[in-house]
Amino acid sequence: MPRQARLDIPGALHHIMVRGINKSTIFEDDQDRVQFLNRLGGNVIDARASVYAWVLMTNHAHILFKSGKQGISAVMRRQLTWYAQYFNRRHGRSGHLFENRYKSILCDEENYLLALIRYIHLNPIRGGIVETVEELNRYPWCGHSAMVGKRECPWMDVDYVLLQVNAQKRRAQNAYRRFVGEGISMGHQPELTGGGLIRSKGGWSQVLSARRSGQEEEYDERILGSGDFVSAALKEAEEKTRLQLKFRQTGRTFTKIIEQECGAADISPHELKGGSRRRIVSRVRIKIAKRGLDEFGLSLAEIARHVGVSTSGIARAIKR
Repeated sequence: MPRQARLDIPGALHHIMVRGINKSTIFEDDQDRVQFLNRLGGNVIDARASVYAWVLMTNHAHILFKSGKQGISAVMRRQLTWYAQYFNRRHGRSGHLFENRYKSILCDEENYLLALIRYIHLNPIRGGIVETVEELNRYPWCGHSAMVGKRECPWMDVDYVLLQVNAQKRRAQNAYRRFVGEGISMGHQPELTGGGLIRSKGGWSQVLSARRSGQEEEYDERILGSGDFVSAALKEAEEKTRLQLKFRQTGRTFTKIIEQECGAADISPHELKGGSRRRIVSRVRIKIAKRGLDEFGLSLAEIARHVGVSTSGIARAIKR
């Protein structure tokens, strides 16, 4: 059976898994890891994506991010092509470095975001690289250390994640540490590494129970979420494709939307981008942010750069 196309919905949460071909090593040493991360940071910023979690293991890597308006391929194609060439050149090898296709699972952010972040960041403990959360706090090849404030990772959207835990940053970091620690005993969680009905419902026992009671749910191997989420995601994928084509044909841009909304409210784009806190400016900023999410699939970080406030400020405004 031919493989299904990836669901590359701009602005959606994707769990990316990259593996070496035949389980071969893709990071020989720290220099390889530094090069991979430097390139990833640049590609993420260029693609206006938001990274929430990541980890580099010896023969595989996980990245959890919300794609920008160009989708996940804008990041992954450039990232993996460049890194394979760099790695082969440096280590005197030839041929494929990665499996033919990286794995990409579209995820229900509302129900799975924090669980996925914890699962990804606990990889070094499950793999025996570090033994405790205290060691993980300072482990450099995992996004967890940035989440708890032990190192800087400017292309990772730490503020957005912590805001899901607590509005006060220090309290959020403490709660996040406890949350991660509680996940150690859970071990490997296959439901968080792929889509499909079995994983989305939490195992075969739940699937069989639902079938006995006459419940049927739509499912898709490319999606991690409930039947309702799967249905909505598939419809959105089709709609996003249509909208993106329409925007390209009509020449609409996010800048034009900013000008349109500012003009309607009789305020200047300069005041909007200058961080003004006037009530009417704040209202227009929220309206623009929602249109950026809904119509263009932009990341919160990209919207924030356009409207003159921080990423966490945009997240709080939309959440309210």
